[in-house]
Amino acid sequence: MSAVPVPQSRAAAPSAATSGSRRSLAAALLLGATGATVVLLAAGRIWAEGHALVGGGTVALDAKGGDVTGVPTALAIVGLAALVAVFAVRNGGRVVVSGLLALSGAGATLAALLGASDSAALDEQAARTTGDAGATVEALTHTAWPYVTVAGGGLILLAGVLALRYGRQWPTMSGRYERDGTPRPRKAAVVDPDRPEDLWKALDRGEDPTREG
Repeated sequence: MSAVPVPQSRAAAPSAATSGSRRSLAAALLLGATGATVVLLAAGRIWAEGHALVGGGTVALDAKGGDVTGVPTALAIVGLAALVAVFAVRNGGRVVVSGLLALSGAGATLAALLGASDSAALDEQAARTTGDAGATVEALTHTAWPYVTVAGGGLILLAGVLALRYGRQWPTMSGRYERDGTPRPRKAAVVDPDRPEDLWKALDRGEDPTREG
């Protein structure tokens, strides 16, 4: 006798999909929040160093990330806002916000790469320090912080890619507090026929105090 195949449960497929959705959600949250934090911290560090010649001597100069370019900081904030907004919108709106999240990461990465070799901020400091508009920084060196910013922007970009790929499966904010514009029925006030003031108040509201509730 041949064995009768036992039908397999179909519950495993939805369970696997739910598990994958939760993993992608957790990964996107972790990547986005970590990336934005890294960008914001790295932008406050020194990106470039050098010195200017003043009166036969030298003056040390340095420029922080925010002095070189404010773009990564601004886009990190935009990315954080987009990461939160992903859960407040649905359908096409979620795709748009996810795209904004990815673009924020890509923009922060590109701006940090361009700033890694920029000398304009230190040249401006050299001009102010020496009083010579044509002065430039000498012995220019760059630190590793611009590349740390690049890494942070890359994390935000990855979070955006995950949101674009799996965002439709993620849960949305609870809608029980959302108002749909439908008027809510007002609970009728209890009228005590033995109290004249209740009768007058009912009449003012346009109610019939003699009608039984």
